[in-house]
Amino acid sequence: MNHSQHNSIVSFIWSIADDVLRDVFVRGKYRDVILPMTVLRRLDALLETSKDQVLQTNQFLEEQGIDDKLALTSREHGSGLPFYNISPYTLRRLLDQPTHIEANFRAYLDGYSDNVRDIIEKFRLRDQIKTLIEADALYYLVQKFTDVSKINLSPLPTLTQHGATILPGLDNRGMGYVFEELLRRFNEDNNEEAGEHFTPRDIIELMVHLTFDPVYDAMPDNAPVYIYDDACGSGGMLTLSKEFLETRNEKSGKNFQISLFGQEVNPETYAICQSDMLISGQNAGGISYGSTLSRDGHAGKTFDFMLANPPYGKSWAKDQETISDKKSKTVHDARFAQVSPRTGEILRLIPASSDGQLLFTVNMLGKMAQTDLGSRIAVVHNGSALFTGDAGSGESNIRRWMLENDWLEAIIGLPLRMFYNTGIATYIWVFSNRKAAHRKNRVQLIDAGKTFHKLRKNLGQKGHFFDQSDIQSLIETYLGASESTSSKMFDNDDFLFRKICVERPLRLRVELSKRAQNPHFDAILEELEERFGSEPIFDYSDFKARCERELKLKWKAKEWTLFRATCCERDERAAPVALPVGTRLAAPLDGFTKNETPSPRETAKFEADPQGRDWEQVPFKVDVADYFEREVRPHVPDAWVDESQTKIGAEISFTKYFYQYQALRPLAQITREILELEGQSEGVLHRLAEELSQ
Repeated sequence: MNHSQHNSIVSFIWSIADDVLRDVFVRGKYRDVILPMTVLRRLDALLETSKDQVLQTNQFLEEQGIDDKLALTSREHGSGLPFYNISPYTLRRLLDQPTHIEANFRAYLDGYSDNVRDIIEKFRLRDQIKTLIEADALYYLVQKFTDVSKINLSPLPTLTQHGATILPGLDNRGMGYVFEELLRRFNEDNNEEAGEHFTPRDIIELMVHLTFDPVYDAMPDNAPVYIYDDACGSGGMLTLSKEFLETRNEKSGKNFQISLFGQEVNPETYAICQSDMLISGQNAGGISYGSTLSRDGHAGKTFDFMLANPPYGKSWAKDQETISDKKSKTVHDARFAQVSPRTGEILRLIPASSDGQLLFTVNMLGKMAQTDLGSRIAVVHNGSALFTGDAGSGESNIRRWMLENDWLEAIIGLPLRMFYNTGIATYIWVFSNRKAAHRKNRVQLIDAGKTFHKLRKNLGQKGHFFDQSDIQSLIETYLGASESTSSKMFDNDDFLFRKICVERPLRLRVELSKRAQNPHFDAILEELEERFGSEPIFDYSDFKARCERELKLKWKAKEWTLFRATCCERDERAAPVALPVGTRLAAPLDGFTKNETPSPRETAKFEADPQGRDWEQVPFKVDVADYFEREVRPHVPDAWVDESQTKIGAEISFTKYFYQYQALRPLAQITREILELEGQSEGVLHRLAEELSQ
């Protein structure tokens, strides 16, 4: 699309808001009118050429007594599009009766087919009509949008009487750019959060190549292709994926039956996506409305290709109750409780309620097709998805689950300032359940931080972009799957670790001279002091055994607990407190009994000291027993590993793998630079002092 045409359209629409809506709505409400009117004008322009045919068909249906005309298909109504309008009006015809603009506009909206009326309802345009009428602004709003000398949202050019082009036509892709830029400006104007952005086309193009390039040649001709985006926004990823395949097909001679599917929770962007699907001839029923997390609109379905840029850094607390019980930790939605292929345990894939971005990826991984080519996924995440969450947390479990199933192919670290409303670090994750042989059990990390071009003028916070050479370079690096300064290959297990619990024995010093507040307990302590004396006792276990054997003391566990709290102090000089006879030790977790750590039944002979407990993170490829003997026992000889608390964790410290040491400047160079600065500033202070004195 011609960018000057694109900018001209957006600027004119933006000017409509200032010219017509100022003092009618607060600035933050302009979008509630401008966006639906932009969509309506596009649909209206597409229907103008078939309007007379639709009206003739509608008259025939009335003569035949068919009342439910809106339920009929677009083909039966003669529009030739997946939507139609049976009212006698177009937006331009509304201007013929200025005094009846409100009633006629409502009739115009009611005349649309069900799929468009759903879009209008999601925009809540009817809620704005009264305000527009009271301000005498509705007529002028329609007039502005239908001024064919200033704006053309039709795919056909506007012409003079002599056939000369006034304004060129606007194809579907160009319309997508208009929507995207309007949304970006409104979001920027309203100070939306960082996650409320729309994916730039250059990022989508890279994702599309990452998704389709490795398997395109193997895709059978005339096969159905199902593409899905579970956070589809205005549908940019879906439409560009379709365009990419169609363009490739023109060159290769292939033909696919492409179907687009998605889900969106924001009513406004859902409405734009639906209109985009209708305009491009897609089945709008493939786009579901509502939260993907709490109400999966495509449950049970699988897809060949999936792309998404889910919201990150946003709370998903209102979805959490539907998915899991916070207190009992029970997971209600089977998508987010999966079996570990390594240990067989059930992994709870529930991250912190403050950020649910990884849940969208889990949802897509559960929809991978079990076909010869399988499914391919590209998804955008911010840096927190790489490493947040301790071992056993939802975030770590999700990463572990991906790696243990060997689905993760690559992660590409993008340059900063690539998105409209955020400048933070972002990454594209690539998945496949049919990895090529050379990628089996391996993950490729690509650092694209320095691969970009600068925009002449920033778009919001977007100051960098990928041109075709950048995209081609990154795709070649990805397909090469080789080692370089910007590309590194790792085994899946390189990102896994074990978090082990290192226990130390509890050592207690008994001092009978201390007294409890309970008079009955106080008397018993006097008797004990007479028997054992008032000097500190450094073997609590022996003391307790003697009390029970010699004094026939039959205290219950809670009384001994009170005694310890009252008359005992931790002391490194004391003997370890032995476990009570018959104590049932916790069994080690499945998957950790292969001589990786000493058995707890051999080592855990003493009661553990909670205050002396420590946790160690051991790389998965390192033998835990060797690590313990080398790194722990020399410092704390009495320690042991409580295997029952060992957890597997996963994190991907992306920046660590690409860190390059920058040597400090030599001292001589620093000294020389200081002297040069002093020389440059010589005399400045004297002149400043003279000026002040004057």
